[in-house]
Amino acid sequence: MGKLEMASWPVLFVSDQIQAENDQGLWLREILRDLTEQQDCSILPSYGLGDAHDIVRSREDLGTIVIDWDLSEMGYLHEKNAYLIQKVKNTRSAQVLVDFIRKRNKTIPIVLLTGRISIESIPDEVLENINEVVWKLTDTPCFLAGRIARQVKDYTETVLPPFFRELVQYVETYKYAWHTPGHMGGQGFLTSPSGTALHKFFGENVLRADLSISVPELGSLLDHSGVTGDAESFSAKVFGADRTYYVLNGTSTANQIIWRSQVSPGEQTLMDRNCHKSLNYAMIITGANPEYMHPLRNGLGIVGPVDFSVISSKKTYKMAALTNSTYDGVCYNTGYVEDHLKNVEVLHFDEAWYAYAKFHGIYNKHYGMSLPPGNKLLFCSQSTHKLLTAFSQASMIHVRLPESIRNSAEARENFHDLFNESYMMHGSTSPQYSMVASLEVATKMMLDNGSVVFEDIIKEAIELRRKIAWAQEDLARQKDWFFKIWQPPCIAKRNKEGRPEVPIEKLAKDQNYWTIKPAEPGETTWHGFAVKDEYAMLDPIKLIFICPGIDINGDMDGTGIPAAIVTNFLIAKGIVCEKTDYYSWLLLNSAGTTKGKQGTLVAELFKFKKLYDSNAALADVFPDMVATYPEKYQDQSLKDHCQAMHDYIKSNDLLKKMLKAFEARPVNDLIPAEAYRSIVKQEVESVELSCIDPQAATPRTAGVMLVPYPPGIPVIMGGEIFDNHAEDILNYLIARQDFENEFPGYESDIHGIERTAPDENGNKYFKTLLIKKSEISLER
Repeated sequence: MGKLEMASWPVLFVSDQIQAENDQGLWLREILRDLTEQQDCSILPSYGLGDAHDIVRSREDLGTIVIDWDLSEMGYLHEKNAYLIQKVKNTRSAQVLVDFIRKRNKTIPIVLLTGRISIESIPDEVLENINEVVWKLTDTPCFLAGRIARQVKDYTETVLPPFFRELVQYVETYKYAWHTPGHMGGQGFLTSPSGTALHKFFGENVLRADLSISVPELGSLLDHSGVTGDAESFSAKVFGADRTYYVLNGTSTANQIIWRSQVSPGEQTLMDRNCHKSLNYAMIITGANPEYMHPLRNGLGIVGPVDFSVISSKKTYKMAALTNSTYDGVCYNTGYVEDHLKNVEVLHFDEAWYAYAKFHGIYNKHYGMSLPPGNKLLFCSQSTHKLLTAFSQASMIHVRLPESIRNSAEARENFHDLFNESYMMHGSTSPQYSMVASLEVATKMMLDNGSVVFEDIIKEAIELRRKIAWAQEDLARQKDWFFKIWQPPCIAKRNKEGRPEVPIEKLAKDQNYWTIKPAEPGETTWHGFAVKDEYAMLDPIKLIFICPGIDINGDMDGTGIPAAIVTNFLIAKGIVCEKTDYYSWLLLNSAGTTKGKQGTLVAELFKFKKLYDSNAALADVFPDMVATYPEKYQDQSLKDHCQAMHDYIKSNDLLKKMLKAFEARPVNDLIPAEAYRSIVKQEVESVELSCIDPQAATPRTAGVMLVPYPPGIPVIMGGEIFDNHAEDILNYLIARQDFENEFPGYESDIHGIERTAPDENGNKYFKTLLIKKSEISLER
């Protein structure tokens, strides 16, 4: 069972004298020997600036860094770090390293080793950034090893936030458990071979930390007391909230908690049509009477911001929910949103994919908790596991209280008591404490160096954007093709010397480069949205790749490559994309993205190009698909396959049908809650889409919401009518059905749609649940 011991946090020892055969070398080696043999520390030696620089950048498990002030060796320098050579021309190598360490980690102890120089010779800015100075050859190695070990001990005690520290201490006391869960700290798994396999796979610490709510040392998640409550308060402070609640069943449950705490049956609400299905279910649970905010779209089908100018200002609404950022990486200026939703009492930003926005200046004023206190109650729900580092399903609810509540202790307590009733309705009495710890640690990570981490993430995303854009431009000059990136043109623009016109450092800091702006008269924008104001931006770390065959207006070329073919190829190579549309796909550049992942992606895209250009046999590219559908694909090549699908999409106007479907404004017959009650009462029936007549005198009513992927947004809600207002929706869904029959193996998920068994030709047909109407025939 692994323990967090002193040796878990190695001492980085940076000196070019460690191996020297002189007094200094002998003295340094004595210190290192004493650290390992007497102080239970581990050592990571480094002999030059370049090596130490890369170690500091890549490792966060260091316990203390000891730097020789007389360091002269540069060591190995990666070409990206060549700037260090210029820096050390006028500054000591050790000072350059100290400055770099403090930019990345403000608290790790730095011990400076110096020769017999005066203290006055060390610059003040260095002394401000270090913890201790050691004069060489003046104290015994044993004593100095103890001083260094003390630095490690003091520092590592601050690394663990309170809840996680308490959990670790509890597990490491080796108590006998006489309470739930039944596996009793993992011992129960060892009673069978399969359980033993699970124990070996996950490890003992994970199982020992799976504890009962009966453990008083860990507080209560339902009462928000003890170290659990302390952890939530810690997260509130770091994320800029008045109150934060940990949720252990994902943002889906967080959204339910928020809405159930505020909305009563029949109340008027505003809902982003580009919302997660959990918010649609929240309307069912609360009995809300919703109206919808419809997002703009461009010709590629990419989802843009909501057009707030069409929302009625004459009505009042209890609550509004807005997705920020969107699945395609569009982030709202939340001050603009608040100004345009003044007639809404409570605002809710679903920031499931956006928990990091607080920790980098490029997102300034574009996340919920950036709003100053006002007269509105504000909620942000965040999937802390999606692009931060909590475990899956670990999420947070952040609350900004209106002035009338936050200025009164009694009102704050009253709000909490009432809100917690909704929280407890959805909370488990058997919380997974590892998930709680992961939320607290994700918070501590952002507090420690979140801005540095996301600076790196943003810069690396921009580098990848440029790599793809420049490859495409260079090949285009040779009348060849490659994939594009959907982004402002300034990101990849080059000057006459072929160098970037705007440095990455500026792109990573200046929000203006990423703003989605209205079109100038007679011009076409890079984004393709008909926005009237500047109130949204593109998130740099969300990358949308564009395939050949279509432009931003949706005009299609004679040849093209549908995105599903490319992403299926990438999946076969172990590269899984976040979302695939007809001619675009989304990748997320996050804390877990490495240079290796980026390089592999680019290499595989070039491999796809090579296979396409050489017209490789489809059986060599997709052997499993060809083996499953030999009659359809056996004799096809990759290029022919791409062209056949492109021709089908173009001739059948599939993309335009999708856009029309999402521009439709279906009329509701029932609110979502009433439609759901029809399901509970079994007053629904499964009907093939081809049997639905939108021109019928008595049109049919949807029993469930229909959500096609792509793009993962409802086209029709439970309770809305399949009449002439929804004819374009029906046409699109049937076109999707026909596409799947034409290209088996490319079926995509459509929530609310089931497929019939194959007919004699192997075709399947879409069916959905409708509210029962006896006068409609169900036979195709």
